[in-house]
Amino acid sequence: MKKEKVYVLDTNIILQNLQNIKKLSDNGTNIIVIPETVLLELEDKKKLTNELGFYSREFARFLASAKVKEVDHRSNYKVAKLYKDDILIHIISKDNYDSAIEQHHISESNDKRIIEAAQAAKDYYKGRKVIFVSIDIYARTFALLGNIKTQTLHDDKSEVPDFEFVKTIHLETVQPDALHFRSIGEIDKTYKPENFCYCFESNSAKSLYAIIANDRIVPIDDSDFIPLLVKPANLKQKFFAKAIISNAYNLLVIDAKAGSGKTLISLISAMNLIDNGWYDKIIYVRNSIESIDKGAEIGFLSGNDEKFRIYNMALRDAIEFIAKKQIKKKGNADNPESIQSKTKELIARYGIETLWPGEARGRTLSGAIVIMDEWQNSSEKTSQLILSRLDESCMAIVIGSNRQIDNLYLNKYNNGLTLLLKQSKHKHPELSMFAIELEKSVRGKFAQFSERIFEKTDDK
Repeated sequence: MKKEKVYVLDTNIILQNLQNIKKLSDNGTNIIVIPETVLLELEDKKKLTNELGFYSREFARFLASAKVKEVDHRSNYKVAKLYKDDILIHIISKDNYDSAIEQHHISESNDKRIIEAAQAAKDYYKGRKVIFVSIDIYARTFALLGNIKTQTLHDDKSEVPDFEFVKTIHLETVQPDALHFRSIGEIDKTYKPENFCYCFESNSAKSLYAIIANDRIVPIDDSDFIPLLVKPANLKQKFFAKAIISNAYNLLVIDAKAGSGKTLISLISAMNLIDNGWYDKIIYVRNSIESIDKGAEIGFLSGNDEKFRIYNMALRDAIEFIAKKQIKKKGNADNPESIQSKTKELIARYGIETLWPGEARGRTLSGAIVIMDEWQNSSEKTSQLILSRLDESCMAIVIGSNRQIDNLYLNKYNNGLTLLLKQSKHKHPELSMFAIELEKSVRGKFAQFSERIFEKTDDK
């Protein structure tokens, strides 16, 4: 029989995903304690129009649907006991707090008051294991100093599996015509769904590169990229670009280092599909620390140009790069006026729109290639929100880097990018997936230098 535990939740556990409450409850085996200060922090975020505001309102709806069992008054605190289905929610409020509220250090003050509620829980639930759960290492440190057991989310300690997106196999001979559109299962008996790309090598040192679409071998040839104004710079970029322009996949997920060209390749390949009449427009969705902290202000900016400049600089830079390429190809001078004019022309020609996640609710996106950038900063809920807006006529390209997580409520184990990467290990009846990792920076000598210096591993 499982031993009952008491989990005291920090605010970030609820803001990360409301399902955390259900998971920690373990079908009613454990008691979930919400400190009063957590309620106040959630109440403060309810009016936000961004992702955190949504989660705060979602919790408020959950709490409103719960039933009150009793309110237990103690000498210095009160415990309100509620339940919803098999989930037991206890809210602890102290009559007087030792920690004063300092407006200049409001977050630290709230953390200390939350820990005081956790200490009251230790007194109230004597004989039971009381555990403070937080994503924030500083809050957990305060708890340890208060002699309270702590843990982070179980997801934080789960393993991100190894992926074999690119596989190399040796053949006696490599004949492109014989391999073209052949079942990969006939060639590779150990083929797995995550093997999206292949390098076929032979004794003659001749190689063939291919992607796997619908379990069939689709060879890559440099002629595939002639229509692209910006050509892939390395093999993995070729795999990625081919996967897009083949139009064989509904959902593409890319984990890529900074400077690896993920946004540029996504954009230039998406433009090719529009040129060929497969889609009508490109919708760029970026979820980053800016969209979490400043989403409300961004939502009220007037005009796409300002949104491009402040909210979507990566997209703007990619479009301007393509504009310069087009101008140079035609032999024109790339002065600021001509670049600006060509940029506007590209935006209009390819129907390029930007979408902040908070604007997606209630919308249905059709005939679009949806580029979801910086997705390591998106939660499971935001991923579901955006993907559920896409109809049958859309393609989704999800790009990000687990090396650059800015969202305080997420880490490399539980963000939207990792969640979708994990799904690449399986076949899905609803759609066709592709995934790859881009590890090589193509930005130039400074990116290569910083990668070599700052990302080197300690061999000691």
